[in-house]
Amino acid sequence: MRTLRGLLTALAVLLGSCGALSVHRRAVTPPVPAPQWNHEWSRGAVAYEIFVRSFADSNGDGNGDLNGITSRLDYLAQLGVDAIWLTPIFQSPSYHGYDTTDYETIEKDFGTNADFQRFVGEAHKRNIKVILDFVMNHTSNQHPWFIESASSPNSPKRNWYIWSSSNPGWTQPWGGDTSWHFLNGAYYYGAFWSGMPDLNYKNPEVKNEMFRLARYWLQQGVDGYRLDATRYLVENGPGAGQSDTLETHQVLKEFSTMVRETKPEATLIGENTTTIPALAAYFGDMPSNFNFPLASAIVDGVNSGNATHIVETLRADIAAYPPHVIDAPFLTNHDQIRIATVVNNDPGKLRNAAAILLTLPGMPFIYYGEEVGMQNDPGTADEAKRRPMPWNAVDAQTTDPQSLLSYYRAWIAARKHSTALSKGEITPLDMPPQVLAFMREYGDEHALVVHNLGASSTTAGPFAGTLEVMYLDAGVGVGADGRITLPPHSSGVWRVR
Repeated sequence: MRTLRGLLTALAVLLGSCGALSVHRRAVTPPVPAPQWNHEWSRGAVAYEIFVRSFADSNGDGNGDLNGITSRLDYLAQLGVDAIWLTPIFQSPSYHGYDTTDYETIEKDFGTNADFQRFVGEAHKRNIKVILDFVMNHTSNQHPWFIESASSPNSPKRNWYIWSSSNPGWTQPWGGDTSWHFLNGAYYYGAFWSGMPDLNYKNPEVKNEMFRLARYWLQQGVDGYRLDATRYLVENGPGAGQSDTLETHQVLKEFSTMVRETKPEATLIGENTTTIPALAAYFGDMPSNFNFPLASAIVDGVNSGNATHIVETLRADIAAYPPHVIDAPFLTNHDQIRIATVVNNDPGKLRNAAAILLTLPGMPFIYYGEEVGMQNDPGTADEAKRRPMPWNAVDAQTTDPQSLLSYYRAWIAARKHSTALSKGEITPLDMPPQVLAFMREYGDEHALVVHNLGASSTTAGPFAGTLEVMYLDAGVGVGADGRITLPPHSSGVWRVR
């Protein structure tokens, strides 16, 4: 992410009602893939997160499963997604699966290993990549490794986890709950809770085994991993760091090397819920990271009708990130209140959120059901954020050209028809608070993107040059003076000549 010296005359923004626009520019040369990686497919790709238990039930047992997802692949292909991220699918005692007991066997509620192979094959037939959730930081306390580790201080697997004869007293890095748990006369470290003991990556045996397991699934056809809780792989205590340690970064670098050597076209996306400077450091370890600060800014900006914080966050990303990274923007995920609930199912705000997400650089992720305005169930429990996919609502929206689902399809299609929109760098423009505008540039292609987050009509510009329509919401237009007219909650994108 670089600042471009000088301005392109054809794209200069003239003085208007909003005053002179200050343009912060980046280099327009095409991105150069990182050495040894061959995952450029993920730059600009649209990904779709599926909470497996809640998506599609093929056998009527009340659990979503892999065969159910396979039966809905045509729907996902018609939506236009390029990749699917599956939340954990390995054997686990919990409904969410983030406490694994066997990394080589599919959870029985979701099907069999053969069902998974069929799913991967059918996804690949539709040019859809498969990304698995790989839980590296911890296992279940019911995993055979931990049971053996806890059995005796002399166990051969004792050092696969982190034990202490006394309680070191560390609390969670994000809160006040304890991270140490008593069992069989000693304390073990589990940052998240007692049911998820942390693996000890200072033990080479642990690292080698986890790398072997990741290598195995890549060899089974998996196209990459979403890496869970990557900030907490190696902790040294409150003073020395319970997150973002140098040792954590080193493990991730080694993991990335293994992935490149095993399958160069695979990708990795890290879950690092942190500040922009700390997040930026993880791009040195892996090719992509979820952009939590930007997700929060988008949701808040859409809900308030004010784009200021979105612009500030984009500029902070540009300043902090290494050049040509593959960002992973999103709106909400399985741990968060859904966007439709946050905005009280406001149709205009939901369209704003979709249009913003799908015009950003990187690899945007859609949380299942967002494309049909799915809301949380009542309550604050995690299950309320992961309710069953409402397929009746999908069916109703599929043939309605004015539906939110049709709107998502239209923006995904627009993204795929423009290299600048899918792969280009981003340059935010100074605008009135209710307007979010930026340039997307790739080589000689330049695209102007404008979103009105407000509940009232407004104008933006004037803009110089010839604006060639790529996609417009109803009522959006450009006057003879170069000013763009924007109805409430509307968006447009133009190729600039």
